[in-house]
Amino acid sequence: MRVVIIVIDSGGIGDAPDAQAFGDGGANTIGHAAAAVGGVNLPHLASMGLTRLTEVPGTEAAPLRGVAYAVHPQAKGKDTLAGHWEMMGVTVQEPFRTFPHGFPAEVVSMLEERFGRPLLGNEPASGTEIIARLGPEHLKTGYPIVYTSADSVLQIAAHEEVVPLEELYRWCELAREVMQGPYLVGRIIARPFRGEPGHFVRTPARHDYPVAPPWPTMVDRLAEAGVTTVALGKIGDIFAGRGFAVRQATVSNRDGLEKTREWLQRPDTGQEFIFLNLVEFDSHYGHRRDPAGYAAALKALDEFLPELWARLSSQDQLWVTADHGCDPTYRGTDHTRETVPWLAYGPRLAPAVGQPREGLQDMAATLGALFHVPAVGSGQVARELVDG
Repeated sequence: MRVVIIVIDSGGIGDAPDAQAFGDGGANTIGHAAAAVGGVNLPHLASMGLTRLTEVPGTEAAPLRGVAYAVHPQAKGKDTLAGHWEMMGVTVQEPFRTFPHGFPAEVVSMLEERFGRPLLGNEPASGTEIIARLGPEHLKTGYPIVYTSADSVLQIAAHEEVVPLEELYRWCELAREVMQGPYLVGRIIARPFRGEPGHFVRTPARHDYPVAPPWPTMVDRLAEAGVTTVALGKIGDIFAGRGFAVRQATVSNRDGLEKTREWLQRPDTGQEFIFLNLVEFDSHYGHRRDPAGYAAALKALDEFLPELWARLSSQDQLWVTADHGCDPTYRGTDHTRETVPWLAYGPRLAPAVGQPREGLQDMAATLGALFHVPAVGSGQVARELVDG
């Protein structure tokens, strides 16, 4: 048996019940991205039940061939870590700290002391914009570009020909030591780039240094039970590498889907759990407020799905879900608090639209039931996926 989870990073489908508490009323990432381009046709996601959960302009309802749920997140945060950890049974109760005005002077002083040089930036910013603006000064001085965003992150950008990757990664490790206690952030991110002024491009050598989950997750439980656990894309970083037997980086959404296909076409090797994050939805299109790009990425995912379905054996399941929203038509550039889809396809599953689920932790409970492993967290089993 194999279970594949594909996360549309930021693929929300409308207000979560507590959206107003996050200041996010009215967001709908997938629906608004489709509307902004005059509609997008997603027949395969529709057949998995997406259009039964939210209106998708340009996509007609299709005969149902999967099981669909709307899921209301419960974590006290709307970031990547909170969403993915909740899927695996760990529900964040205290949101990670953000720094909407940049990092305080004492943090800057500690970072500069450890790096042995001054910092550039220290502000919330788009990564591509701040690199374009401060990159020329960085080339002259070698000073790291440090910035944050609406997420709980500290990001360090450096040109690969000025600062070797090993040095950039060392700076991130030092920053991880600093950003603890009252300054704790969810992730430190290395953001290497190359090119010349006016033509800087970020490279695939990004590396995340996240906070580790506070206790074992469902991934740990599956690994302990002998299930082969595979992290594709940034999944390994999200869980600080814990619990995964295999970690493979990806350079794009397409690369992640192709690597998933490669895993599914391998000879039967027993029980496997394959976990993929499609980060470009969030990083390239959601945060950059690019609905056309978002809609095109949805279309590309939709077109690829049959290649994955064709490689599922009778007991396998493929789930498509999301960790939060990031409506590209909404105000600001932050994530949005949204209900997310949980779409499941498997050859033996009877088509159904289930009742809304109160928490992403139901995925952990359902994985436990499918693999006969004690579950982590307080989630409820989705019986439609276990009983067939």
